[in-house]
Formats: sequence, C-alpha cells, structure tokens
Amino acid sequence: MNEIIQTIAVYALPVVFAITLHEAAHAYAARYFGDLTAYAAGRMSVNPVRHIDPIGTVLIPLALALLSSPFLFGYAKPVPVDFSRLRQPKRDMLWVALAGPAANLAMALGWMVLFFVLYSADFGEAYFLKVAEAGVLVNLMLFAFNLFPLPPLDGGRIMTSLLPNRLAFRFARLEPYGFFIVLALALLNLLKYWMIPVVALANALLSVLVSPLKFLLT
Repeated sequence: MNEIIQTIAVYALPVVFAITLHEAAHAYAARYFGDLTAYAAGRMSVNPVRHIDPIGTVLIPLALALLSSPFLFGYAKPVPVDFSRLRQPKRDMLWVALAGPAANLAMALGWMVLFFVLYSADFGEAYFLKVAEAGVLVNLMLFAFNLFPLPPLDGGRIMTSLLPNRLAFRFARLEPYGFFIVLALALLNLLKYWMIPVVALANALLSVLVSPLKFLLT
C-alpha cells in the first residue's frame, strides 16, 4: 500500500501537467494558425481541470505505473480543432499536431534541468529528485507515443500533412481504427520497437542540450 501511495505521489504532478499542457499546446497552435474552436471552448488554458479525462489522465497512467510497465502514456480530453478553419489546412495541420509532442519535449528538458540543479545542490529530499526523474520519463514517453505515425495520434496527422493529397486522403481513412491498431501493437509488445529508439534519441538530444549546465554545475 505504501508503494502505491509513493508511486501516486511521485507521478501525479508530472503526468497531469505532461498530458494537459500537451493539449493546451495544440489549442495555442490552432489559434495561431487561424482556428478559434479550442479557444472558444475554453481549452486554450494551462489549467489542468479543463483538460483532465478521468480515465486517460488518471486511471491509465496510474495503472501502468503500478504495473511497472516499461511504457507510460495516457491522454486528456482531445482539444477540438477544425482543420478546415486553418489558414492553410494541410500545411498548418502539421504544426498544430507537432505542438503537443514539442510541448512534451520542452517539459522533459525542464524536468531534466531541475533534476541536475537539485542533484548538484546536494538537495537532501529524495522525493523531489524522483519527481523530476518521473517528469523526464513521462514526457519522453508521451513525446514518442504521440509521434507514432498513425491517426488519430499526432504523428498520424503529421504524416497526413506531409503526404501527397491522394495518399493523405487514403491514410486519413485509418483514423477510426488507429486507436485499436496501436492498442493491438502494445498488447503484442511490438510498440516497443518504435518507443525505445524514439525515447533514446530524444533523451540523447536533451542530454546534449543540458550538458553545458552539467559542466557548470560540476
């Protein structure tokens, strides 16, 4: 029971902010490129309450953490985006979709910086170091998961934007089945062949970016 409480205490804040700020980033990008749908719905906000989905934001990440799953992911209430209202729908779809994973990558960098600052300061409270580590892990996982190139994930929308129109139309028709395909890949333990290298590459990039700070602190 104590382990469950400790896991919740460590992962709660990183998971909530990773998922909700991911959605908020989509809303900000959509407004920037001309679609006010999310803004009008009150979803262009960093308030987690506006984005939390009880199952996707709380139960699924918690269950995966308690089961010691190698992959942590979840979802918030999807931000409503009317791609037809974007100034250049096919092109701007890419940037709106990319905004969410980019937010996760930025948050992972922030948590990594916090970890090294606390560690170098010989901060005595291990809890905050664990939270910072969890923040890096959760955001890298969400970054990789959402970039998987299958709609309705962000990676699928990015692919739709990049493909020629005829192929993009056919590819987009996979969207109703995308979630079930990803779920099947996860259950068959095949999703790791995407997650592991993408997480490793992202972590390597962040380590390079943080290396000057590590040098100064040590």
